[in-house]
Amino acid sequence: MRDTRILMGMPITVDIAGASGATLVDAVFDYFEHVDRCFSTYRTDSEISAINRGDLPIRDWSAEMMEVMALATQTKNQTDGYFDIRKPDGSLDPSGIVKGWAIRNAAGIVRRAGADDFFIEAGGDIQSRGRNASGLDWSVGIRNPFNADEIIKVIYPRGHGVATSGTYARGQHIYNPLGTGDPITEIVSLTVIGSDVLEADRFATAAFAMGREGIFFLEQAPGLEGYVVDSNSRATPTSGFGAFCQP
Repeated sequence: MRDTRILMGMPITVDIAGASGATLVDAVFDYFEHVDRCFSTYRTDSEISAINRGDLPIRDWSAEMMEVMALATQTKNQTDGYFDIRKPDGSLDPSGIVKGWAIRNAAGIVRRAGADDFFIEAGGDIQSRGRNASGLDWSVGIRNPFNADEIIKVIYPRGHGVATSGTYARGQHIYNPLGTGDPITEIVSLTVIGSDVLEADRFATAAFAMGREGIFFLEQAPGLEGYVVDSNSRATPTSGFGAFCQP
């Protein structure tokens, strides 16, 4: 059963191999809708919007909000401040971590239902497990940031999570939170493979904000691999990235 819907402002695809009914797929999409109601900075009725307006004191925050905020603080500490959900105007925007967190939790819903072969993608971040309907390993294509119709690398996550940060789809929206806070222009695409999609997502955002230094951060980080394309169309992988390119 495969379905794609627009939620959280992006296309989300759920593919559960061998599942004949739509109930489980609907449950996953219901969960993403719940996440949007909590964390969307574009919805005035979301919990994060209420927090940013000053209408919701910390003592009234949901357990999910507290969990995400704790993860954001942890990631900020692990990246020496390159991951920061606090915007220059003082408001909080946890979108750099919520997507991977939500996909990981959605994968948990599927696994607890007894499905071992699935693929969940939200805005380019992916968690898969097992094999597809053809009995093959799930594969993920990395697009050429200068030509969206071209795949420049195919990877086989085999249960790992994949996240890509870049400016080619949404324009300049990633900034260095340290120093001048200028947008990152020297790299245009950065894909990270982690133990799960949450690990990949939270470090992809931070590594991109590091600019050219991000790939070296990933090289030294245990359990992470990366592939960066810079503004001169030069690609640089971490030393262990190639192992995920073998079918």
